[in-house]
Amino acid sequence: METVIHPTAVVEDGAKIGQGVRIGPFCTVGPEVELGEGSQLMSHVALAGRTTIGPRTRIFPFASIGHIPQDLKYKGEASTLEIGADCMIREGVTMNPGTEGGGLRTVIGDRCTFLANSHVGHDTKVGNDCILSNNVMLAGHVTVGDFVIFGGGSAVIQFARVGSHAFVGGMSGLENDLIPYGMAMGNRAHLAGLNIIGLRRRGFTREQIHDIRRAYRLLFADEGTLSERVEDVAGEFDEHPFVHEILDFIREGGDRAICTPRDPVSSAS
Repeated sequence: METVIHPTAVVEDGAKIGQGVRIGPFCTVGPEVELGEGSQLMSHVALAGRTTIGPRTRIFPFASIGHIPQDLKYKGEASTLEIGADCMIREGVTMNPGTEGGGLRTVIGDRCTFLANSHVGHDTKVGNDCILSNNVMLAGHVTVGDFVIFGGGSAVIQFARVGSHAFVGGMSGLENDLIPYGMAMGNRAHLAGLNIIGLRRRGFTREQIHDIRRAYRLLFADEGTLSERVEDVAGEFDEHPFVHEILDFIREGGDRAICTPRDPVSSAS
């Protein structure tokens, strides 16, 4: 594969350009940037900092990737932004590297899609196969699992966790941790059930979905405390890995409370 760099692009000395990379008109690539094999900058892309772009990732016009964090505590420490393979980063997307207060790393997984004007803040970790729709905002220190979808205009507060296979509805403001397979809606967002459509699309069986749904109803019923219900569900679903993913997420805890339903859920099957 031939590497092609448009004559109007500025690629600074020290940048590492992989085989088959295509850099379009008016792009700027900083001296510590690394572009993986077959990656593509369409035009007017600004790459800076200690940024690594994985193979075959495509970045569209006016994306600003790897410039200093939007954190007033940042004092120029050597931090990084790592973006995986086969991602699509659309127009106007911004992604910032890490800070000393968050481990100095922002990490994006493989096969992720970031639609126009979405933002990934400093020290945030995004898993594989995630989708951020237009104008989604992830604050700093957010942790996102695999196969998560964010609807347009949604926002996640700093230090929140979003479990794998979760769905955040458009225009929602998430200020608590969202369990794996959960669906959050509203301002401020509440737990609105399970991401059943997403589970079906990803090949979960009817029996698996039924078990996750039954565990959800037990977890968020109005009897006892959440910690008591977690242990009850753990005993009933002793060998169910998907349910235990939810239980482990709750047990692990974080800086935010767990996002819960607005009204108690019936524990009936």
